[in-house]
Amino acid sequence: MVMKSYPPEFKADAVALVLSRPDRTITSIARDLGVSRETLRVWVRAAQARGEGGQRAAGGVGPGKNMSAGHLPSDDVLEEENKQLKARIRELEQERDILRKAAKPFRGRDELVSRFQFVEDHKALYGVKRLCRVLQVSRSVFCRWLKGAAARLARRQADEQLAEQVRRIHVEQDGTYGSPRMTAELRAAGIVVNHKRVERVMREHGIAGLRLRRKVRTTIPEPDATPVPDLIQRDFSAELPNTRYVGDITYLPVGGGRFLYLATVVDLCSRRLAGWSIADHMRTELVVDALQAAAHTRGGRLDGAVFHSDNGAQYCSREFARACRRLGIIRSRGAVGTSADNAAAESFNASLKRETLQGAHHWPDARTARLAVFRWITRYNTVRRHSRLSQLSPIAYEGTADNLKTAA
Repeated sequence: MVMKSYPPEFKADAVALVLSRPDRTITSIARDLGVSRETLRVWVRAAQARGEGGQRAAGGVGPGKNMSAGHLPSDDVLEEENKQLKARIRELEQERDILRKAAKPFRGRDELVSRFQFVEDHKALYGVKRLCRVLQVSRSVFCRWLKGAAARLARRQADEQLAEQVRRIHVEQDGTYGSPRMTAELRAAGIVVNHKRVERVMREHGIAGLRLRRKVRTTIPEPDATPVPDLIQRDFSAELPNTRYVGDITYLPVGGGRFLYLATVVDLCSRRLAGWSIADHMRTELVVDALQAAAHTRGGRLDGAVFHSDNGAQYCSREFARACRRLGIIRSRGAVGTSADNAAAESFNASLKRETLQGAHHWPDARTARLAVFRWITRYNTVRRHSRLSQLSPIAYEGTADNLKTAA
């Protein structure tokens, strides 16, 4: 039964218990003592007003330490602290959730733009202020980034349109153009574009030109060949067309382990394939036919022009020497077994096979190989852009004002 009248000792002990246990609320102590909360509160206030503080029952009754009313561990104060702690816990839990969600998109990279995009995507759930604080980005910079959303959208749409044009050109050129030739092709179509942007768009959309395959050596030197000087000395340039040529033989693999062979005559000024010949053999007549085709392209003769080759048996033969004298050609040859001395011809052959085979090991048959090579050579001379010719095709380069008068 609840007491209605309490002796002074009980009151003093009750007050001492309240003041000695700031970790407990008046409500819980009053419940333990069997008194009402308001009654115990009145006792505490009265003792504080008198400047007294009770002691625990075990220590008897005596004066306690002075305590101001502001230090009273009342229910209101403790409830407020509890509320603040719970709010802090919720805030920490939200920050944990933010970092967990941000871990996946930021994995492997931590670009500032990615953080801004994450804030934009999650601001309705967590708020911009909290997201910027947790991700350590400036709110003012984020706001500036947000204002540029329309411009970024326009750039993305423009990049998509450019990618479509790049894909179309890539298909038209049999997937052979890299970013330099692609940039030149776009500019020729009236599109003002920077080569770095073309390179980025191609990279982002997985569009790439073909790369060189490993070269296979086909030169067979002639042991008793008459010495011929090297008039090129690895200077694969010429001021005018029809003055300096290089040539070589390359193999064209077809089905069944068989081969065709292509002989070429390339002008070092315009990089034009002036003459070429395909056969299923590597006899001297193969290279002679290519040389005669070049003479036909240049009006019948090649008077005074230098023709440079390797030391293959075909180029060292008497028959080839007679053909050169008949056409007015000055012969030149590099060192034996040194492909760098005929690098321009080697590079042409590598480009041809890379862009026609496109990763395949061979053509299915000889007819398919001939047609593929014929198509590529025609496009090479008339359409395909060349990096050494300011991204012009060989025939277009010969047609410029400086070279028109000397080209056939």
